[in-house]
Amino acid sequence: MAPLSSPVSPVSASPRAPVLSLDISLASYHAIQEAIIAAAHRHESRTACFANVHMTVEGTHDVAFAQLVNEADWVTADGVPLTWAIRLLQGLPQERVAGIDMLPDLVRRAAEEQLPVFFYGSTPDVLAKTVAVCQERYPSLQLAGTLSPPFRPLTEAEESDVIDTINTSGARLVFVALGCPKQERWMAQMRGRVQAVMLGIGGALPILAGTQRRSPRWMQQNGLEWVFRLAVEPRRLFKRYAVTNSLFLLYLTRQFWRTKRGADSRRQHIL
Repeated sequence: MAPLSSPVSPVSASPRAPVLSLDISLASYHAIQEAIIAAAHRHESRTACFANVHMTVEGTHDVAFAQLVNEADWVTADGVPLTWAIRLLQGLPQERVAGIDMLPDLVRRAAEEQLPVFFYGSTPDVLAKTVAVCQERYPSLQLAGTLSPPFRPLTEAEESDVIDTINTSGARLVFVALGCPKQERWMAQMRGRVQAVMLGIGGALPILAGTQRRSPRWMQQNGLEWVFRLAVEPRRLFKRYAVTNSLFLLYLTRQFWRTKRGADSRRQHIL
């Protein structure tokens, strides 16, 4: 069993378990949602990363990226394969805490508890549809604003304008849809500068907006959501899934045997 790590901040009080390069928060879906809402009420600058297979492999290839993700207040097991990995490596049950589920739940909570929300990223069309859906489903929601930045890097002046726009909007929750790894890097740079809880929800936004469909529940529960997405977008996702999923299994197998050898060595030392 690999050693658990301590939380990075008091707000994320749960211990963490290493899966490849990332330290995954060991907490229930409900506990993490409550912690996010509490931080939003306190108007704190916090970050949440929803880690899937792609992100863990990205972190394995890029140490600096892994470090900035691990410095987030919450790094959750977004994909079912990560919950399986935690059980394999730690022998611990961990429920899935997915951004695709957390996004609508947090928007609903924000409407109920008068927490203004801001949507940053994606495209103007998806943002417009998101606003329409939110206004229909959650009429009491305080929409602080939306902003679709250009795909090129922002200048310092543009970055300052973005920070001012979000902060003056009064947003308590900022949903960031720039895609991995761009959104995680952006949130790390904005921590302490954007006075709100920032959540990297990436591909969850088009589903909330209704521009993409989600897989059936039985596929979600059995770790097959990627199969559905691949069937919907084969040209865009085939190479990514074929390579990334294979690398995840390879790296996880290596980590498992390293962990097992370490445990056996410690056991022999004790005996």
